[in-house]
Amino acid sequence: MQSQKKLTAARALSALAAGALLALGVAGGAAAAPSDTTIDPKQTGSITIHKFEKPPATGAAGNGKIQDTTGLTPLPDVTFSIAQVDPSIYDLTTNSGWSALASLTPGAAAAGTTIEKGPVTTAADGTASLANLPIGVYLVTETGVPAGVTPGAPFLITLPMTDPDVQNAWMYNVHVYPKNSKVGGGTKTVDEEGATKVGDVLTWTILGDIPNSEVIDGYRIVDPLDDRLTYQSTAVSLDNGVALLPTDYTVTVTDAPSAKVTVTFTAAGLLKLAANNTAHVKVVIKTIINTAGEIPNSAIIYPNLPSFDIKPGEPGGPVVTPEIPVAKFGNVTIEKVSSKSASTKLKGAVFQIYTSEADAKSGDTAKAITLGDPAVSSWTTDDSGRLTISGLRQSAWYNGGPVADTDAGFQYYWIVETKAPAGYSLLAEPVRVTVGDLDEVVDFTVEDSPSNGGFQLPFTGSVMSAGLFYGGGAVILLGAALLIIRARRKVATEA
Repeated sequence: MQSQKKLTAARALSALAAGALLALGVAGGAAAAPSDTTIDPKQTGSITIHKFEKPPATGAAGNGKIQDTTGLTPLPDVTFSIAQVDPSIYDLTTNSGWSALASLTPGAAAAGTTIEKGPVTTAADGTASLANLPIGVYLVTETGVPAGVTPGAPFLITLPMTDPDVQNAWMYNVHVYPKNSKVGGGTKTVDEEGATKVGDVLTWTILGDIPNSEVIDGYRIVDPLDDRLTYQSTAVSLDNGVALLPTDYTVTVTDAPSAKVTVTFTAAGLLKLAANNTAHVKVVIKTIINTAGEIPNSAIIYPNLPSFDIKPGEPGGPVVTPEIPVAKFGNVTIEKVSSKSASTKLKGAVFQIYTSEADAKSGDTAKAITLGDPAVSSWTTDDSGRLTISGLRQSAWYNGGPVADTDAGFQYYWIVETKAPAGYSLLAEPVRVTVGDLDEVVDFTVEDSPSNGGFQLPFTGSVMSAGLFYGGGAVILLGAALLIIRARRKVATEA
């Protein structure tokens, strides 16, 4: 009987132990982490954006992992909006949530319900990161870019992503590498060949960079001309020789308050730009100089459609070319004095000016410089012995930069005296001069010598000389009369 009781107790103890073990097993199973192949709904993730300029080749597609970016140029100061797309529809802890992604696009996501998780901005190394993000699908949109950078298209990213290396685990920290097309801007140069005075033609050439993008949604170049320039014409081309048709772009010119030239590419032209994005847009604008002075000029390049509505200097706005192409037109002031005394200022000396010594020596007045409206080709010294010829290209400035007097672009001028002041001699040869800034400084002092070098010729018109003339004539006449009388007497005696 006692043995039976012991057996019953042992069985009860075994059952209790088995139950305890079962309970422990169930509890252990509930506390264990999910398999790597199952998404943990309590897990959070991060999105790290690596922003670089777009290389010539797009490279391999991103897979969410860290990539080798050797040789790429980081882009700082790019701002992104990161927003979770409606988690009630796109619950990525469920298969149905993933299936719903099949019809989702960035545009549809932006139009639907999103939960903003905060903007991020790339640092100097081009990276920006946002952590502690719940499981879901996210819309990433560039909301701010530096000037000259073309914003990338919005894109979608899931947290987590399947690990592409093992294909049996999830990645909760995802790295993306959206690349931008950066437009370096462009250059503007001035061609002053043949332009020596107000009224001549200046040619301005703009070379605009084309975004390195497969699709270009807008492109425009604007040149606000200085009011000392009068617009003449515009020519548009690509510098790689690919022909542009008149239907590829439009040119508009506004007149007030000063001329502004706007070149805007049409849809057909944008396709050509995208197909030739290693070339440059070349805009050649001819203008006429209407006033002397320093004429700065720069162009504005709008590399994409969003930049059209942004002011220069603001994020995402157009690029302004440096104001390097400056045309400088000034004057030369001459003071005319007597060679006997520099304090004697000579009024009434008339001069012409030429661009070459040969023309100045030729005596051909048709080759003399003509300025102004009405046209003036000669200048006369005033009571102070001075004259100023304004509207000439500065001698030491050519094609937007300084030049030495030994440079081919350095411009000398030659003045020729065409009428001397009363009592003075003309200059024997042309005098070489240079033109500087617009000022009232006497640049050159020119001396005139008195007539005949100041030497006196024999008198031919005085009272004394007249008396001598008439007195001598009387003596001659008296001698002739005496000869006649003597001849008559001789004839009478012989008779």
